[in-house]
Amino acid sequence: MWQAIIGFFGGPVIKGLLDAYNAHLQATTSDKQIAADLAGKEIAAQTVEMQAQAQLRTAEIGHPWEPEKLAFYVCLIFFAKCVIWDKVLGLGTTDPLAGDVSTWAGMIMGFYFGKRTFENVARIIKR
Repeated sequence: MWQAIIGFFGGPVIKGLLDAYNAHLQATTSDKQIAADLAGKEIAAQTVEMQAQAQLRTAEIGHPWEPEKLAFYVCLIFFAKCVIWDKVLGLGTTDPLAGDVSTWAGMIMGFYFGKRTFENVARIIKR
């Protein structure tokens, strides 16, 4: 009964640990004991791997004040002003970017969107 309750509330990892422990208790030969020990170690390794993946996801989120994001915010504000204020609302005009500034703005926007696209595609291929 306790196994059913803990298995229901604990999810597949807890249920797997309980199954491995039960197999260990019921093992009568050394081969079965070794198999039960290996099953328990495998489940423990899977748990550690899931925790490491969660930590990696947390680390990949980053912070809003990273240099690449700060440069993107500047370009985003400019483009948002041009689109929303100038075109959508029709409340002004903004001189177009020229020279190196336009090149850098295009490179920053291309880098930001291209980088995220490349990361997502690489993550999909990795799976």
